[in-house]
Amino acid sequence: MSELVTGEAVTLELRPAKLPSRVLALLIDMVVAWSVYLAVTLGLLAATASLDDAAAAAVAVATFVLVLVGVPIAVETLSHGRSLGKLACGLRVVRDDGGPIRFRHALVRGAIGVVEILMTFGVVACVASLVSARGRRLGDVFAGTLVVRERVPASRTGYVPAPPPRLAGRFSELDLSGVPDGLWLAIRQYLTRMGQLDPQVSWGMAERLAGDLAARTGAPAPEGVPPAAFLAAVVHERQTREAQRAFGGGGVGVGVQGGAPGAWGGAPDSYAAPASGDSAGQWAAPGGTGAGVPRPSAPAGPAPDPAAGPERPATGFVPPA
Repeated sequence: MSELVTGEAVTLELRPAKLPSRVLALLIDMVVAWSVYLAVTLGLLAATASLDDAAAAAVAVATFVLVLVGVPIAVETLSHGRSLGKLACGLRVVRDDGGPIRFRHALVRGAIGVVEILMTFGVVACVASLVSARGRRLGDVFAGTLVVRERVPASRTGYVPAPPPRLAGRFSELDLSGVPDGLWLAIRQYLTRMGQLDPQVSWGMAERLAGDLAARTGAPAPEGVPPAAFLAAVVHERQTREAQRAFGGGGVGVGVQGGAPGAWGGAPDSYAAPASGDSAGQWAAPGGTGAGVPRPSAPAGPAPDPAAGPERPATGFVPPA
C-alpha cells in the first residue's frame, strides 16, 4: 500500500493506482472511444456527402471534439470518476481529499488530456506519471485529482465512526465552504485511525483539528462535546450534503459506520461496558438524562463526604491525564 502523510501527521489511506493498471484502463477507454468515433464518422460522411469541403471539415472537427473529448468528460462526471476502463480495472478518479470529482475536475482532466494523451499518444502522460510520486499525470495535477484503486481488502480499509445521536443534524446550517480539502482529509484520516493512537496524542490531535475546523467555519464546538465527536458530526454533515448533491433528494443516508461505545472519550478506558440490562451502545447525556455521549464508568475512590456538598454532575467524558 502506498501511504501518504498529511501535515498533521495523519496517514492517508488512499491507494494511488500504479502505471500498468492506468495504462490498461486507458487502452480500454481509447479502444471504445475510437470505435465510436470511427462509426460516427462513417455515418456522418454518408450523411454529409453533399457538403462542401469547409463544412465537411467543420463537421469532422466537431465530431472529434464531441466524441473523443466531450463524451469522456461526461462519462467521468456522471459516473463520479469511473470510466469503462477504470471500472474494468477497479480504478476511480477522486479529489485529493478522497471525495468524488465534479464536472470542473473532469473538464480540466479532459482538456489537458487532449495534449498529453491524444496528441502525444500518451507519452507525456506516462512520463508525468513516472515522475510523480503519486502517479499523477498533468491533468490530475491541474485538476487536483488522483486515480486510486478501489478493489482493496475490506479488512485493511478504515471507516469514519458515526457521531453521537444527539449531534445528528445539529450542524445542518453550518457553512462549510471555507474549509479546505486538506483539512477535510486530515480530519477524516484522523477519525479512521484515532483508535490506534496513544490516548493523549489522539486527544491533542483532535483538539487541534477541531480548533482549525472551528476557525474555518466560524462556529466553535458546542460546550461539553468532545473534539472527536465534533469532528465526526461535521464530517457526517458534509458527507450527507455530498450524497444529496450527487444523488438528489433530501434525507439521503451516507455510509458512515457506527463506532463502538466509548469511541468519543479522551482515552479508550474512560468508559465501562454497559451494565446488566443495558443495550450495547447505549447513550446517556451529561448528568444522566437524554441522548448524548456514552455513559462513563464510576471512578474508583473513597466514598464522597456528605459535608462536602452535592457531587458535581458527570461531564460525559474524561480528558487525558
